Amino acid sequence: MKKAVILVGGKQYLVEEKETLRVDLLPEGTKELETDALLLIDGDKTTVGTPTVKGVKVSAKVVTPELKGDKVRVIRYKAKKRVHKETGHRQKYSEIEITKIG
Repeated sequence: MKKAVILVGGKQYLVEEKETLRVDLLPEGTKELETDALLLIDGDKTTVGTPTVKGVKVSAKVVTPELKGDKVRVIRYKAKKRVHKETGHRQKYSEIEITKIG
């Protein structure tokens, strides 16, 4: 089975065919993703890009266009002042499935 290291949204992901993964939120209306920003391909022969591998693309389809991650709680606290502020953050993701490498 082929494996590849791809660059999506400024982050690197190690992927295989038929694998689903979460990436940062993609632009609205994106149904399919095709990237030629491959940094490494590992199969019968390993190819390392300088900086990318030329002539090879990875195709993916968007399974879920938008979903939210777990809530991260952030607390700011001032010692001895009885002051605290609590906020939360939920990162938005898109879920993609790798359909073809190469």
